[in-house]
Amino acid sequence: MDPAALLASLAAHGPLLLTAIHVATAGTVTIHALLRKRDVPAAIGWIGLAWLSPFFGPLLYLGFGINRVKRRARRLRGVDESGTARHRALAPAGPTGSLERAVGRITRSATELGTVCAVLECGDEAYPRMLAAIEAATSSVALSTFIFRTDPLGQSFIAALVRAHRRGVAVRVLIDGFGGGFLFSRAYHALRREGVPAARYLHSLLPWKMPLLDLRLHKKILLIDGRTAFLGGLNIGAENVLATRPREPVRDVHFIVEGPVVRQVMESFQDDWAFSTGELLDGALWLPVTHAAGTAPARVISSGPDQSVDQLMLVLLSAINAAASSLRIATPYFLPDEQVITALQLAALRGVEVDVVIPARNNHRLMGWAMQAHIRPLLKAGCRIWRSPAPFDHSKLVTMDEHWCLIGSANWDARSLRLNFEITMELYAADLAKRIGGLIDAKRGALVTLEQIDARWPIVKIRDAAARLLMPYL
Repeated sequence: MDPAALLASLAAHGPLLLTAIHVATAGTVTIHALLRKRDVPAAIGWIGLAWLSPFFGPLLYLGFGINRVKRRARRLRGVDESGTARHRALAPAGPTGSLERAVGRITRSATELGTVCAVLECGDEAYPRMLAAIEAATSSVALSTFIFRTDPLGQSFIAALVRAHRRGVAVRVLIDGFGGGFLFSRAYHALRREGVPAARYLHSLLPWKMPLLDLRLHKKILLIDGRTAFLGGLNIGAENVLATRPREPVRDVHFIVEGPVVRQVMESFQDDWAFSTGELLDGALWLPVTHAAGTAPARVISSGPDQSVDQLMLVLLSAINAAASSLRIATPYFLPDEQVITALQLAALRGVEVDVVIPARNNHRLMGWAMQAHIRPLLKAGCRIWRSPAPFDHSKLVTMDEHWCLIGSANWDARSLRLNFEITMELYAADLAKRIGGLIDAKRGALVTLEQIDARWPIVKIRDAAARLLMPYL
């Protein structure tokens, strides 16, 4: 066809063609959102964006609205389309029977005995123990982390992992593809240069292979010989060592766990490693037959967007609804959805003491603003919100009635509850619950009041409310 004639045809029919493409792409987004999005406001938002923002809206949905992980993860983990999986039989009811039964049915796994051998405050206490454990490992070391810096502290971990690898210990290191440095993951490359098997979770620089940037591996676990697990909120970075007086210090809590329940921690790492590399870790190196005796029923809750139900959300709701006397929560990011807000309100209204500790100053400014706009209904219902003084507190701790506690990597925000891959552990241990409750109480600083929230300048209220609209992505 003559070029001039082709241009004339495009000029005549171009608008019609663009309209057809817009209708087709927006219609596709609409059908996908209607069938796949369980959250009604999210579905409405994506559909509206697709129709009101031609081409750009569907592209955003393609990049951020579709969960590409679910099908791949299910295929690797042996889960069928109904969400049914291979699980152990449920254990008998424990000291808080109704909660234990509920969580067993949510997770389709039983409690196993476990012991928290040590509660480690900040990197000052945790890092020396972790490094010594790597040096003492005889069969295997498995490390999963969201952030792995290459500051002097990070270099000490790299060196310890390399030494373990060279003396014949099976080492596997999994670093989140975003938190560990999207473009330049120095820790990953340093380990690979030394021959240490390392992988980056959900990472690719190729647009057609790149999964959602929004989905992150937020787990922080270290497994030694398949028998000892370190887990909690600690990333690997010098900002967690308060004794060195870092410019932006971070306070956190980590735990050492032993007992048969460590198998469940290892299974969580196995799933993530197989998902990232295709390698199946099995055998006595990773799953030893014998374990130290545990002292209390415990259970791992591995949660993420590849699951058929929001396990962690349902566990938290179950614990809140089971509370009879007290709920203590410490979290750096407190932006739960309305289901959790309502459950906490109802708990307070029926006489449960609900105490939530959040940082006085957040390390993410938008998050701090959004939290200001989120807590008024809780204060009005009688919940108490406390601000922990500096340094920034990154701890994630929950206790219920001084009989049940939850430790691990998850925050109380939409990202942890719906978007991140998290690991938490529940323990039915009164002594530990009382100890963790004491840690939470010690973090209390100034009490937040309704008068303070209402006294903010109107422009500040507008700013905070606008930040809250970004809740799913903060």
